[in-house]
Amino acid sequence: MESTGLTAEVLPEDIKRDLEKACALHDRAVSDYAKCEEFSKLMSDLLSRLEDVGCFRTADKVMTILLDCNPKIGAHCEKSTIVSQVTKKLG
Repeated sequence: MESTGLTAEVLPEDIKRDLEKACALHDRAVSDYAKCEEFSKLMSDLLSRLEDVGCFRTADKVMTILLDCNPKIGAHCEKSTIVSQVTKKLG
């Protein structure tokens, strides 16, 4: 039987934990540059790890987040709502 590609990816437990951490971190990062920068670095690390284990669908979602995530000192995140919505879909 041929796969339709709609089966859920099986994420390693350590990646699941870090995705959950990233979701919680983003909620605190909206107005805190240091937390925002930490979130961005964690997501970059997760992207690499997801690609290494072949979880490309989730990696694509993380890449979408990183494209919208642009930490700036002293500025409120302009795309925090968009990033938050995509981040919550990861968990």
